[in-house]
Amino acid sequence: MIRRLFVLAATALSLALPLAAYADTEVGGIKFPSSITLANAPLQLNGAGVRYKAVFKVYAAGLYLNGKASTPEAVLASSGPRRLHIVMLREIDANELGKLFTKGMEQNASREEFSKVIPGVIKMSDIFSMRKKLSPGEYFTIDYVPGTGSIISVMGKPASDPIKEPEFFNALMKIWLGKSPADAQLKDLLLGKSPSSNFSNSN
Repeated sequence: MIRRLFVLAATALSLALPLAAYADTEVGGIKFPSSITLANAPLQLNGAGVRYKAVFKVYAAGLYLNGKASTPEAVLASSGPRRLHIVMLREIDANELGKLFTKGMEQNASREEFSKVIPGVIKMSDIFSMRKKLSPGEYFTIDYVPGTGSIISVMGKPASDPIKEPEFFNALMKIWLGKSPADAQLKDLLLGKSPSSNFSNSN
């Protein structure tokens, strides 16, 4: 009888482990699926975390890639489609958020790199300036699709034509993964690591 119970328990555990491996990740009360499909390509959640400004939660972010990457260099070199999904956790002025993103891109790029993405930066700024605010629960995604460009969608709908400059997506990712990230703890979490003890809240 004891042996039978042991076999049943082991079987149940073996069935539960695959399910756990594909469980959603929840941060800040927001659930991020373990995998998605973008441009017919399967992507997996590389990491997710909450962006803090002082002690306040601003938004939850999840990074999706076609393979695990634990360094900024690996993320930026990743081939295939990629996605950054952001869900607001507090109300924020959308135009101000767009300005902060622009500042973050400029801080993490050389003058030459930033000059190449100025058309995309202007388009991104226009997208956010057209919205008065972003409320808790509202979300936007930034997708990179090879051959198409970067697509910014708000609440699941593309907000403009794709941004064609191939450098734009990586320049945007450096807001969170660059040398001067918006939040160093969030940087670690997006890379699938435990958050570091030293952190900044610059953007």
